[in-house]
Amino acid sequence: MRLGPEDHARVSEAIRAAEATTAGEIVPAVAQRSDAYHDAALQYAVLAMLGVLAVLAAEPWLATRLWEWVAGTWSAPPAGAPFVVALVLVTLAFLVVRYLLAWTPLRLALTPGATKTRRVRRRALALFRIGAERRTVGRTGVLIYLSLAERRAEIIADAAIHDRVAPDVWGAAMASLLADVRDGRPGDGLVAAIAQVGQVLAEHFPRQADDVNELPDRLVEP
Repeated sequence: MRLGPEDHARVSEAIRAAEATTAGEIVPAVAQRSDAYHDAALQYAVLAMLGVLAVLAAEPWLATRLWEWVAGTWSAPPAGAPFVVALVLVTLAFLVVRYLLAWTPLRLALTPGATKTRRVRRRALALFRIGAERRTVGRTGVLIYLSLAERRAEIIADAAIHDRVAPDVWGAAMASLLADVRDGRPGDGLVAAIAQVGQVLAEHFPRQADDVNELPDRLVEP
């Protein structure tokens, strides 16, 4: 899911229209994903290893049976045979799970929702500090951050806005944005969210006669 030139143009126009009535500055940013989540794949691989060991601990005869099947002999297996079987099986379990979770969609699907929410929030805060925080004279910057793969969004406001606007006020804008993303229309969602954020800003920070445009009116794709 990507945004094309038309979406960029529409977003820029939406920013200009929203900022025409407010002293606030709106910075929209869209990322394909906020993290690679390789640590989640590693954790699942380790769990697979532990699962194999748990099965062998509960049913130790399996190791002997596997050794006999592979060795092709009815003689008593050596004393270290169960350990060799266990080592081979845990190694295979680790490699198979790591290989399967190298496929990004599966890795994302198996990553816990709470983990994705934290990573999206962390990435949004990092971008906010770079692109909006304290970048305006009145501390009136707002970041609208959308992470497409996780289908999550964050709205983070600079100090002056945060002091006067409760975080739950952005709920409607977030809902509009995510609803359109789920329908495969992220451009429409961003335009709607920008308009709603602009309405909130216009109420608390109306545009002044000497207002200047302090941040670029464009979509950021980090």
